[in-house]
Amino acid sequence: MTKAIEFGMDTFGDVTVDADGKLLSQAQVIRNVVDEAILADETGVDFIGVGEHHRSDFAVSAPEVVLAGIATRTKRIKLGSAVTVLSSDDPIRVFERFSTVNALSNGRAEVILGRGSFTESFPLFGYKLNDYEVLFNEKLDLFAALLENGPVDWEGQLRPPLKGVTVHPEIEHGRLSAWIGVGGSPESVVRSVHYKIPMTLAIISGDPKRFLPFVELYGRAQQQMGTGPMPLGVHSPGYVAETDEQAREELWPGYKAMHDRIGRERGWPETTKDSFIREIEHGSTYAGSPETVAKKIAATVRALGNDRFDLKYSSGTTSHEKMMKSIELYGTKVIPMVRDMLSQKEKAA
Repeated sequence: MTKAIEFGMDTFGDVTVDADGKLLSQAQVIRNVVDEAILADETGVDFIGVGEHHRSDFAVSAPEVVLAGIATRTKRIKLGSAVTVLSSDDPIRVFERFSTVNALSNGRAEVILGRGSFTESFPLFGYKLNDYEVLFNEKLDLFAALLENGPVDWEGQLRPPLKGVTVHPEIEHGRLSAWIGVGGSPESVVRSVHYKIPMTLAIISGDPKRFLPFVELYGRAQQQMGTGPMPLGVHSPGYVAETDEQAREELWPGYKAMHDRIGRERGWPETTKDSFIREIEHGSTYAGSPETVAKKIAATVRALGNDRFDLKYSSGTTSHEKMMKSIELYGTKVIPMVRDMLSQKEKAA
């Protein structure tokens, strides 16, 4: 029997351009994200993830608020963060905000917890980067306790202990769905299993199969810790257009703008068209026609055995109109194609 694969989409709320090449306001970008999520819901996408950043080139600093707006205008799509920077937030407040989204959406909320690849939130909220590791570890420990839905007795180093604390609003049915975003360290993989919180791998460059050792470690850790099977997610960038040529032509300007902007901050060289094409053909950028993207996603699912694939559909300044078309093609063509490819492969086996 074919394993049920979920297909999602993620956005960081990148500030995009209008038809004249002028940057939109962050407010308009947020409204556009809501419209993108509505279209994803209508076209059969299973999950929409909204990232958290605190800088001018990304519009979303409070993903839970955006998700709450989406919750009231969608019917079936799951709603989550991509990611929530738990290290510089309060675990109780994060749980309260997502349990509120869960109530508004009738149980569709999810939180993906991570440390984030940007560090602006640390000085903004009064945290020291020297405490990067200890902040995440301790706050994740508290959040895992909150997921159990009962009165919490907890003690750590960074805050006063909690005794018999219940967080409101309480989850109506079951427990809040949570994931841990993992960039590719063995410690992060084992941590995910230790807390019984599924991991989603952020695979943003290179051959996806290079992450197979982490997938295998994930499976071994589940066996050794006796957790039972835990789902696996994969998050990668991509873009869908009618043809391969059109996808590359439309994606390249925004892709380059984003990579070069971040590269200047981190000391990377400017990206080139050759490296862009190489990532599409051999790496982890899923860009092309519906058939091309579907084949590449299906290959990744076969190689890694993931239970969810999330396409990071926003890319720098790529316009809202182009992203809307990409979402439509992903939901109506790519997802059905992947499901069919995986089903046919199983029948052939």
